[in-house]
Amino acid sequence: MSEIFFYITAALYFAATAVFFAYLFTHKEKFTLLGQYILIGGSVFHAATILSRWVATGHTPVTTTHGSLIFFSWILVVICLVVMFRYRQRVIGAFVTPFALVLLLMASFLPRDIIPLSPVLESYWLPVHVSIAFLGNAFFALAFFLGVMYVIQQRYLKSRKLSGMFYVLPSLDLLDELNYRCLQLGFTLLTLAIITGSIWSEYALADWMSDKVRVRQIWSFITWILYAALLHGRLTAGWRGKKAALLSGAAFLILIGSFLIINFVLGGAHGLTG
Repeated sequence: MSEIFFYITAALYFAATAVFFAYLFTHKEKFTLLGQYILIGGSVFHAATILSRWVATGHTPVTTTHGSLIFFSWILVVICLVVMFRYRQRVIGAFVTPFALVLLLMASFLPRDIIPLSPVLESYWLPVHVSIAFLGNAFFALAFFLGVMYVIQQRYLKSRKLSGMFYVLPSLDLLDELNYRCLQLGFTLLTLAIITGSIWSEYALADWMSDKVRVRQIWSFITWILYAALLHGRLTAGWRGKKAALLSGAAFLILIGSFLIINFVLGGAHGLTG
């Protein structure tokens, strides 16, 4: 059943992407409203995909790269929808939805066999730690796309050619404000994820997995330093606007790059299945 839900989700995200792109070119509000409804439907089937997989495996389905990509994609879409409703900026979906679709497509090419969970992962820490970590990553991803929108909008203003997406993108002030709030939330959640992960690995993980765990912890700490420096710069050195957008983009590319490389090299979201 999870396979059916998965392909329905991918189809809906593809349809939402097409509709959102149509809005970018036509500027007709009906397309964003339709795209939003399709995205909501996709998120529901996405949740059903995760839930059915959870029932089949008997644990949070994030211990494989396939499962972690699906879960990350869903969390990102949910956060995107919340921001879209909260700030009435449906155009954000035009930037986030394609990325969520790409994550699903990547997951579709990976093994999806149900693998027994290692005893060290049979803990309530698994859903708690993973949910916090992916929420933080989702906010960082959203900050990245808001930064992309900021750079595009600023380029229109500097060129004085007020055409194209200029009329559908939010103002620079709103984009900068949302970028900052997403960075704050992402950093707080990343800090909590590092703390919970450290406590869990200290008291539960086996010695023979210490090297793999250490690699993840090192990259998490590197990411934490990058975002801490960015937030510190915004507060003390006035890093705002384009500079903040570019720096948050660079930090996210490092984050997502390390996430994918570590998962493909070490195997699984935590490399501790079976």
